[in-house]
This record gives sequence, C-alpha cells and structure tokens, in this order.
Amino acid sequence: MGVSGSGLMNGVAELRTRIGSAVFTKVAGPEGSGRRDRIHSTPGPRWFGEDRPIRRVHGDASMFVGGLRALLLQSLHPLAMAGVAGHSGFRGDPWGRLQRTSYFLAVTTFGPAELADETIAKIKKVHTHVNGTAPDGRPYSASDPHLLRWVHIAEIDSFLRSHQRYGREPLDQAGRDGYVADTARVARELDVVDPPETEAELAAQIEEYRPELTGSPEARATARFLLFNPPLPIPARIPYAVLGAASVEMLPRWARLPLRLPYLPVAESTVVRAGGQLVTTGIRWAMSTPSPPMPNEA
Repeated sequence: MGVSGSGLMNGVAELRTRIGSAVFTKVAGPEGSGRRDRIHSTPGPRWFGEDRPIRRVHGDASMFVGGLRALLLQSLHPLAMAGVAGHSGFRGDPWGRLQRTSYFLAVTTFGPAELADETIAKIKKVHTHVNGTAPDGRPYSASDPHLLRWVHIAEIDSFLRSHQRYGREPLDQAGRDGYVADTARVARELDVVDPPETEAELAAQIEEYRPELTGSPEARATARFLLFNPPLPIPARIPYAVLGAASVEMLPRWARLPLRLPYLPVAESTVVRAGGQLVTTGIRWAMSTPSPPMPNEA
C-alpha cells in the first residue's frame, strides 16, 4: 500500500477514534474510562455469562434508539412522569441522567457481581427519597413496586424492539425470551414484583398498564425536549434527530397520540428506518475497536 493509502487509513482511524471518544464521553461521562476498566477488568463472578442475550442487546449501538423510545414510553405513566419531573433533574442535567443510567446498565450486565450488588443498593437508597404528589393529586414513590415494574417493562420492551430493528445480530424467539428472563433478574434485585420472563409476558404486561397511561402536559413537554431541544452542538443534532425519529417510529400508535407525535407510515417505513440503520451502524463503527493498520508496502 502506498503512502497516500496509508495516510488515508490513518486519517479514517483518527476520525473513528475522535467520534467514538466523543460519543463515549457523552454517554459515560468524564469518569467513563475508569468505570469501564473497573466493570470489565475486575475479576470475579458476573450475574450473566458471556453467552447470555442481555449482553448482546445491551452491548449494541441499537441501545441509543431504544433509550430514547424508553423515555418517551415511560413518560406516559403520570406518576412515573411526576417522579422524573420532580427529582431526576433531566432538564438541567440530561447527560448526567443518561450517564447514571448507562453505568447502571453496564454494571448489572457486564460488571462483577459485587459491584452490581453495590450499585443496586445505592439505587434503592435513592429511591426511598423520591416521593411526592403528582399534579393530579395522587401520591407517588419511586419504591412503589407497581411503578418500578412499569419503568422496567417500558425500558426492556424498547431495548428489545430496537435491537430487533437495528441490532447487529437480532435474536430468535429463544433469545428474545432469554433476554426478558435475564432482565427479570435485575428487576427483582430492584424489588420489581413479578417481572415478565418471556416476550409474550412482556407484551401482556404492557397491555395491562394501558388504562393508566396518558399524555400529561409534563409528558408532552418531555417529548418536545428530548426530540426537538436536546443540549447538543449543531453538528450532532442531525444524527440525533435521526435517532429520535427512529425511536418515535417504533412507538405504537396508541402511545403517539397522547404525546402528540406524528404518524407517517410511508416515510417511517423507508426514510426513517434507513436513516436509523445508517446512524446506528455509524455509532457501532465509531465505538468498536479498529483493526491495526496495514503495514506500508514497498
């Protein structure tokens, strides 16, 4: 390979590293590198073996789409939304909330069991302080098993659907059931009662919650903030908008109407899906370890 070819490869590798580093820092925070080393390099037993579906799903770039969809879906429960609006600080520090969530997912999926136990204990302690009264006058508590289960199922439904649409290796039926069963282990540690164990149970539980869901003003404001006013530099807003459109496309129609989100089936099945595939593939490429450059040829 000539010098010009080598220079091009080095330039591409540098661009890949810069993009991957920027995305990782946004998601994992300034302490991300140290936390990553601690999660993956600390010896000891893990909750999940390397062959488990939860590792395939939570380690894939499709999580970027799934995370946005999860937030939109979770916001439809008025009591869950009240807790987020009153205590999470997502508007003032949205990246901080994302980084805490990504750390929780990484620790419980890939980390040593001891660190996972410690993280769960800290979250449960925080939950004891998250309580109050929703705008409709009803009390809420983050420790409420019923609310905990809604947050859990909205999240894993979103992650699983996103992985099936945009993941590198979509799961077969056994794998999808295995993923739901894996996440049930984490849910029970957080005191979720009767989390679903199969994809069919997951769908049934989502359906059971539907009478409780509504598009509150807080939920609609959250959707506008997440989709149209993200705290991002201009160059990052285009790929983020594509991820946002992909997340909305995967919401069921009954979830879009309360949030006043559009339904454009032709555009969504073509342009939006193609764009979502392009951006998630790009993120996957940027955040994966590049192969060593080929040596120069004489």
